[in-house]
Amino acid sequence: MCGIVGYIGFNEATPFLVDGMSKLEYRGYDSAGIAVFDGKRINIEKCVGRLDRLRDKIGAHVPTGTIGIGHTRWATHGRPSDQNSHPHADASGKFAVVHNGIIENYLVIKEDLIAKGHVFLSETDTEVVVHLMAELYNGDFEQTVKKVLKIIEGSYSLVFMCADAPDKLICTKKDNPLVIGLGEGENFIASDIPAIINYTRKNYILSDGEFAVVTKDSVWVEDRDGVPISKKVFEVYWDAEAAEKGGYDHFMLKEIYEQPQAVRATMSSRIAKDESTTIFNELNWVKDDLDNIKKIFIIACGTAYHAGIVGKYYIEQIAKIPVEVDIASEFRYRKPLVDESTLTIVISQSGETSDTLAALKEAKRLGARTLAVTNVVGSSIAREADQVIYTYAGPEIAVASTKAYTTQLAVMLMLAIYMGNIKNVLSSERSKELVHALHILPEQLDELLKDVTNIKEHAYRYKEAKDMFFLGRSLDYAVALEGSLKLKEISYIHAEAYAAGELKHGTLALIVEGVAVIVLATQHDVYEKTLSNIKEVKARDAEVLGIALAGDDSISKYVDHTIFIPKADKYTAPILSVLPLQIFAYYAAVARECDVDKPRNLAKSVTVE
Repeated sequence: MCGIVGYIGFNEATPFLVDGMSKLEYRGYDSAGIAVFDGKRINIEKCVGRLDRLRDKIGAHVPTGTIGIGHTRWATHGRPSDQNSHPHADASGKFAVVHNGIIENYLVIKEDLIAKGHVFLSETDTEVVVHLMAELYNGDFEQTVKKVLKIIEGSYSLVFMCADAPDKLICTKKDNPLVIGLGEGENFIASDIPAIINYTRKNYILSDGEFAVVTKDSVWVEDRDGVPISKKVFEVYWDAEAAEKGGYDHFMLKEIYEQPQAVRATMSSRIAKDESTTIFNELNWVKDDLDNIKKIFIIACGTAYHAGIVGKYYIEQIAKIPVEVDIASEFRYRKPLVDESTLTIVISQSGETSDTLAALKEAKRLGARTLAVTNVVGSSIAREADQVIYTYAGPEIAVASTKAYTTQLAVMLMLAIYMGNIKNVLSSERSKELVHALHILPEQLDELLKDVTNIKEHAYRYKEAKDMFFLGRSLDYAVALEGSLKLKEISYIHAEAYAAGELKHGTLALIVEGVAVIVLATQHDVYEKTLSNIKEVKARDAEVLGIALAGDDSISKYVDHTIFIPKADKYTAPILSVLPLQIFAYYAAVARECDVDKPRNLAKSVTVE
């Protein structure tokens, strides 16, 4: 996720802006920039790369002024470049803006503005905001911002500057965080508390739809209808290191709790307004494109491979195209039957995974069409593939992947719906059901995360376990694979996942009294079969923890303990059911005093074969 900072007061703005951005570096970024008003004009300095490059660029010519905004960018629309860096300004230089999030209707706005003579310098969605400001400006800064907010759609945190109003900054948010730090004779704006914690402990936390006018001596907050809002001061007692983690003990836990927003960002602009289907403007496929595809390969490693297994179920069942899922490190060496009628989908959080990149190149050599699903704009895999879908999960700091996985699942489900509709193999009624299930998914994730006490207690109960087994059928089996991986990689408890019906073909010999078994039972079409498999392990005196949908009154009769997830469609259930497994693994690792964010022997991005 990008970083935002803003300052207005009696001190020079630039030192705070640069320092504040440095405190947000943990969020990940590919470019940085600042805009400072010197009393005559807004001066913008920005460049691709790390903050040190911006410092070097500024050099001895530091922009002077007591009001300014800054931004560290994680590329979404447009590759990392000087031109795509924030802040963005209009042609006159009267306005400057920084933005986190996605403006969903930016293309429509951009085309309209170009027709009116506006010239755009970047590939970003953000630049339309500042040009729209210039187009609508009537001399009233505040009213112009409000007009802009009525036009743009999407998720955002925005901070606006105007050369005609050098005594104020205006900021607002929708689905992306924004805080206002309260000083004496100075005030601060940031996307996260670490940027301002060394300057003030008192903050306003903005809520969605709130509109704030910030001067050096005051902060005025109102809602979209202009009704004043009396904000409560949120006082921070964390130290700076804890603040980077948002008050969470570990980055992994922070990223688990970021999943509702990450999934929301991934779906943003990809769901039709009437919720009839999903949209991928970056693909623009037509029926002929899919009719020529006879088979799909999904290639990935680790967690992304598990996302690929879920993707196989989605595409085969919804879009009716045969799918094979391959471990990237094996793909090149088994002489795969790939040709021009094959679509190869590669999945990688970092976009730099060496095995996956090599498999992608091999698929291209064999004539396949290629599609990358990744989180990092401009990464090697994104550049190599014919087409790319970005997940917009934001940076993951912890080695164990959480939000990258759930956003990959969201992409694969949206892609399957998209393909099914293009091929006319998905009924309009079912398409609407699935899109609605996606639409409510972020709220369901929020609901699940409201109280994890039960999950935490189970994790501590099993902290001394030597072995654990994860079972499931159909999509539940795919999620079991990921749950098993999470537990072993951060808690070092030996864990194995099995298709529940396969256990009796050998591995049942390991199920003895007291062995812990986690069973997922969220898929109705195999539910009775799963209950039979639970009976098999209970007959060997295993202790069973069940994961089931809310309202399932039967499961508790068969298991020792139960964790319920919100009732959901069979295809969104995997995105929900993995959360308790992530949380279980996290607290098991904490209970065992493991290094949660940096587990032994592992790296975040595997760039060697």
